[in-house]
Amino acid sequence: MFTGIVETCQPVRRLEPRGAGARLVLPRPAADWAVAPGDSVSVSGCCLTVAAVDGEDLVFDLSRETLERTWLGDLVRGRPVNLERALRMGDRLGGHLVSGHVDGVGEITAVRDAGDGGRVFGFAVPAGLERYLIEKGSVTLDGISLTVVGPAAGRFDVAVIPVTLEVTSLGAAAVGDRVNVEVDLVGKWIEQLFPG
Repeated sequence: MFTGIVETCQPVRRLEPRGAGARLVLPRPAADWAVAPGDSVSVSGCCLTVAAVDGEDLVFDLSRETLERTWLGDLVRGRPVNLERALRMGDRLGGHLVSGHVDGVGEITAVRDAGDGGRVFGFAVPAGLERYLIEKGSVTLDGISLTVVGPAAGRFDVAVIPVTLEVTSLGAAAVGDRVNVEVDLVGKWIEQLFPG
């Protein structure tokens, strides 16, 4: 589990095809950024397992399923990705409960200045996910816990404060960029438990 509070943003070193999947190599954020093989890390909203810590690099194996359900197969050298280590029992829950299991790939439809150093982003989500978007509800976009504003017909806005622009990939994001979307877990559980 994660919180959607991004710890760091790192540029991709390389993405190498491996059979039906791929191997992703990222620079380790810092020498004291403690992870080990087998640990879970949210990489732009996708829960990945650390395959190896190779000197200054973190190595992740991406399955065909991951490549089909996320935009991570489009990664190129230098593209920034958001990183968050898994939540530990007793940690503060600064965002909301995030599984790292991507529900679909959305798109940035608009970016405008908020007038306070922040920006307002417009997003569109794949058909079927709009039912989970509620005013002031939570949504995870590329691993970032954000608040839904004005949801209608599969589109919504989010207001992004300056510090979030500074520490996440949204600072360099533009209209047309694809984003990994994870809707709120609570809504999915309620729907499953009380269908119809």
